[in-house]
Amino acid sequence: MSTSTVLTIVVVLLLIIVVIAVVVGLRARRSARPAQTSTPADPFGTGDQDSLRGDPRALKASDIVEVRGTTYTVRGSLRFDEGGWTWAEHLLDDAKGTQVWLAVEEDPDLELSLWTPVEDAGEPGAATVEVGGRTYRSDESGSARFRSEATTGLAEQGAMRYHDYESADGGMLSFESYGEADWEASTGEELSRYDVQIYPSADGRR
Repeated sequence: MSTSTVLTIVVVLLLIIVVIAVVVGLRARRSARPAQTSTPADPFGTGDQDSLRGDPRALKASDIVEVRGTTYTVRGSLRFDEGGWTWAEHLLDDAKGTQVWLAVEEDPDLELSLWTPVEDAGEPGAATVEVGGRTYRSDESGSARFRSEATTGLAEQGAMRYHDYESADGGMLSFESYGEADWEASTGEELSRYDVQIYPSADGRR
């Protein structure tokens, strides 16, 4: 065997050894990487929006709430419990003295709605009710216990009845009666999370 043949064999063997070493090294690096685990994200989660726009679940008296460009102050809150099902309604007051209610509940996703009191709506019970030229159909009714915080015009606690109606285009009408008081009616509209901006009062900031 000639010297040139021996050198060629040696070079080929060295190349094979180098290739094997590179492959083994790459596999070792890959196996040394920590396993990446991913937690499925809730597509309806509101964590990011709560940090950016405030958490509606934490609303309390004196907080500032901006709804579609109108600024309100929270005057008081009602906390409801219907057999373990809970929700809240917050009395909002703007600079002109206009009062509305912001309802906050989870079903199981966060749901927000704005309610405006209306006069001469009559009483609930009928299958359909007409208010403001719109026809509402009976949806659900029930009763709950309530607890009042700050200024709501109601007792500190007690019982309430409600009867909800809904129109074909998604409009809402609700009748509520607290204790032995007469029925009071409000029309409601759903809000998106982007419609509401919350500015906690100074005593609620950490």
